[in-house]
Amino acid sequence: MEKQHITETSMTLAQQWENSGFLENDLLLLEHMNEVPFPKEPRRMNFILIALCTAGQVSYRMDMQEQVVTPGDLMIVSERHVIDNYNASPDLDGLCFIVSMKFFYEIIQNISDMSALFLFSRQHPVLHLKDRDQQVFQDYYKLIRSKIQGNDNHFRKDLIRTLLLAMFYDLTNVIYHFQQLTNERQSRADVIFNAFIKLVEENCRHERRVGWYAKQMGITAKYLSETIKHVSQRTPNQWIDNYVTLELRVILKNTTKSIKQITEEMNFPNQSFLGKYFK
Repeated sequence: MEKQHITETSMTLAQQWENSGFLENDLLLLEHMNEVPFPKEPRRMNFILIALCTAGQVSYRMDMQEQVVTPGDLMIVSERHVIDNYNASPDLDGLCFIVSMKFFYEIIQNISDMSALFLFSRQHPVLHLKDRDQQVFQDYYKLIRSKIQGNDNHFRKDLIRTLLLAMFYDLTNVIYHFQQLTNERQSRADVIFNAFIKLVEENCRHERRVGWYAKQMGITAKYLSETIKHVSQRTPNQWIDNYVTLELRVILKNTTKSIKQITEEMNFPNQSFLGKYFK
């Protein structure tokens, strides 16, 4: 059998889709789900897609698992998942958010339990929402879209970031109640991932060695690396680098400290190490 080539879909490419409203290279909103031009061939997502189906039906394959979305279903596709075999009914409709990974992690940085949304979507990429939760999602969509169009607001991006965080909290609350209702427990791998992310959030300013994190968790570096890669499709080093980059952006945006002072604060051997995070 001939191996299919997997291409990637980026935010830049997604911005070319019709009838979209977007915020720089960070956020894209689509009024009609049927206008998302998913291809038949395998394609890896470089962003997070969250969509609510309001009419019709769509089926697709995600990481070789068949999925079906019907009215009232929330569809979540996170980074690095491979989508193919996409088929939509003629009457498909719905609302769609596409969030860059950089913006997503800026939003959830230092927010406890927000990784639950990421983990849940891995096991449950499609979830049916109650009527009131569907209405909440639609209200967020309308409000955020109106703020995207408000170019005269000096705090536009910060406002949109805050609204998205509120929406993520509401979605995570839906997930929490679903897990309580079904008595669904986290796997050991998920527990390890959550513990790792919490440690990285608390210690990335000073510790960037995978071995150090593994030691704090009482497991081997090899087991930690294999588990994190299995759960998130990213290596521990990629997660650590991501949080260090976000931390540096926050520091540079909100401080008058010199590069030398920041280098010392972040426990870098010398200033040249900063360049690794801003290529």
